[in-house]
Amino acid sequence: MRIGIIGAGSFGTALGFNLGKRDNQVVLWDRKQEIVDEINTLRTNARYTPDCLLEGDIRATTDLHEAASGKDFVLLAVPSHVVREMCEKVRKFLDKETIVISIAKGLDPQTHGRLSVTMEEIIENPVVILSGPSHAEEVAKSMPTTLVASSRNMAAAEKVQDLFFSDTIRVYTNDDLIGVEIGGAVKNIIALAAGILDGVGYGDNAKAALMTRGMTEIIRAGEAVGANRDTFYGLTGMGDLIVTCTSMHSRNRRAGILIGQGFTMDEAAEKIGMVVEGIKATKAFYELKEMMGIEMPITDQIYKVLFLGKDLKEAIKTLMLRDRKSE
Repeated sequence: MRIGIIGAGSFGTALGFNLGKRDNQVVLWDRKQEIVDEINTLRTNARYTPDCLLEGDIRATTDLHEAASGKDFVLLAVPSHVVREMCEKVRKFLDKETIVISIAKGLDPQTHGRLSVTMEEIIENPVVILSGPSHAEEVAKSMPTTLVASSRNMAAAEKVQDLFFSDTIRVYTNDDLIGVEIGGAVKNIIALAAGILDGVGYGDNAKAALMTRGMTEIIRAGEAVGANRDTFYGLTGMGDLIVTCTSMHSRNRRAGILIGQGFTMDEAAEKIGMVVEGIKATKAFYELKEMMGIEMPITDQIYKVLFLGKDLKEAIKTLMLRDRKSE
C-alpha cells in the first residue's frame, strides 16, 4: 500500500514504523526540516520515538503534495485543532479513492463538532477515525495494542482494519462513529483530572471514583449527541479511559500531575512539550454541556480550575458535597 502520514510526531512515526516494516510505501510529512532530515539520514526520530529504528520503505518530506498525492491512504497524525487546517491543505492533492484516516481525539474548536464531520465537510474522500487505548511509546516498540476503525463508510473502515492488522496491532471495527469519537475526546478530560489527583497527593480511592464517575460523564455526553451506550464499555471508551488515567505515557495525566503540584495550565503544557488534548477538550465540552444542558460535574470543576482559577481542593470539595443520590 502507498501511505502518506501527515505529522511525524510520536504516533505518526510509530504507525509509520509498523506500516513500513510490512512492505508498505510510507511517506512521512512534517513541517520541521530537521525532523525530516533525521528520518531520511539516520532512520530515527529521536525526539518523538527514541530507540526506534525506522525499517522498510519509509521516507520523510516537507512537501504536502509528495505526502498526499497518489496514495491509497492518508493518515492525519495531527492534534484535533489542526485537523481542519490540514484537510483544507491536502484536499487538492488527494486521489478520488484515497481513504483519509484521523487519529486525533477531540472536537473541532471552531464548531464544537466531531472531527469526522469537519473532515467530511472539507474533503470528498472516505473518512475513517482510528482510535483506542494506544500509547505511541508502546506502538513504536511493537508491544501488543488494540485499535478501533470507525466510519460512516464501513467498507473503508474494514480496509483500514486490514491495513494495520498484524501480530502486534489488533484492529476492530465499530459502526458507532459518534460513540468512538466522543469516548476518545472526553476521556482526555478525565485523564487530566486523574493526574491532578496524583499531583495533589490523593490515593487510589479517589482515582477509582474519578474514573467510574468519569465514565458516567462520557456516557452522558455521548448519548446526548446520539451515541450507542454500549460503545463506551469497549476499547474507545473504558479501554482508552483506563490507559490514559493510569499511564505515565499519557501527556494528559502528566500535565494534570503538574497542575496538581501547583503549575499553571500554560506552564504544565510547556513542560510536556506536546499538545495536551485534555485542556482543549475541557473548554470545548464545558461549552457544549452548557449549550445542551448535559450534567458533567467533573468537567465543570476542571474547567473552573483551569480557566477561572478555582482552588483545586475547593473544586474537589464541591464534587464531594454534591447532592446525595443513588448511583
